[in-house]
Amino acid sequence: MNAPGFSTWWVRLGQLAGLAALTLLGAFDLRYGLYTGVSAAEALRALVQVGLALMTAVVWLPVHRQGSRSLPLAALVLGATSLAVTFGFLVLSTSGSYLLGGSWGLAESAGMIAVVFVVTRWAAARLAPWAAVLAALAAAALPLRAGADYVYVIFGLLQALAAIGAAAVGIYLRVVAAGRERAIALVRAEQRAEFARDLHDFIAHHVTGIVVQAQGARFVAEQDPQRVIVALEQIERAGAETMASMRRMVGVLRNPDAPPDAPLAPLAGVADLAPLLQGHNDTTNAPARLYVDGPLDELPVEVSTSAYRVVMEGLTNARQHAPDARSVAVSVRRTPDWLLVRVADDGATPRTAPARGHGFGLLGLTERVRALGGTITAGPGISGGWVLDAAFPLRSAAVAR
Repeated sequence: MNAPGFSTWWVRLGQLAGLAALTLLGAFDLRYGLYTGVSAAEALRALVQVGLALMTAVVWLPVHRQGSRSLPLAALVLGATSLAVTFGFLVLSTSGSYLLGGSWGLAESAGMIAVVFVVTRWAAARLAPWAAVLAALAAAALPLRAGADYVYVIFGLLQALAAIGAAAVGIYLRVVAAGRERAIALVRAEQRAEFARDLHDFIAHHVTGIVVQAQGARFVAEQDPQRVIVALEQIERAGAETMASMRRMVGVLRNPDAPPDAPLAPLAGVADLAPLLQGHNDTTNAPARLYVDGPLDELPVEVSTSAYRVVMEGLTNARQHAPDARSVAVSVRRTPDWLLVRVADDGATPRTAPARGHGFGLLGLTERVRALGGTITAGPGISGGWVLDAAFPLRSAAVAR
């Protein structure tokens, strides 16, 4: 029963706890009246009820995907079978075959309530209400297997209330998960739109330069032909870089139906980190220092702008979530194959990783970095503070040129 925001360990722990509870309730049923070895009819009843309890585990125990169609179908079959067995016990008891009494099957009751929760949380929306209602009715009718006295009717009402509570929790978690998915989709769409604006600005910048160089070459062609050759080489280089960036970014473009309203503005890249850090230092008591290792010229434009955004996100997080930090270290290192960016503060305030769902800034940045084939991580540093690491591949960008 996987759910967004929960790690695999918590899911497995919940499954083990559910199995343990089902086993204990089954042992209780067998110990207190489900089967005492008096008659063959009682043995048959015990066998049927144990089988139904195991069937509930088959439905609620596996990890289901959102919108599953097989889950509500299985729940419908299980609920109908349980109701039929309960009705059959009542009919046979009135005809003289005594099958009522003892435990009605607490393990099956708990399992059926768990089925209600799982169905409302993960089942396909069209069939989920019918499956949940039938499973809840089956859970409410289960105490009638022990007798038709008012005590068992009250137990049936209590189990119905428990099933309604399980359905309410399942619906709540479903709504929360749907809201989070919509928020994530919005962040991704905004990130793709930002990619599109970057591409728009980059192309506008280079095409403008190509036009200016072509115009200048035309005017100096008669006086200095050698300068024309240099201008043509620059035009060729700018055009090749523009086409390479278009090929690398076209997969993450914004909605083609959106109007082309992106503003013409210069792109901020690693060359603009010094002013970014200066602006940060003017507004905080934790000064940021920049450490550069390797040349930062001629980087692919999408790598340069994304590295700038990583540093911006790291400084923003340090300013908002580490008020006790005394310094922030920003390091940018270039190797033959990678551009490595790290933003580390020395704050002592404990923080929860934004990647686990406590902020969509890092989520959008992760989408951007992964679109370039890179990796990004955020978490506590070995010696304290918080560290944001990003790595951008350069070899693939060089090949694309």
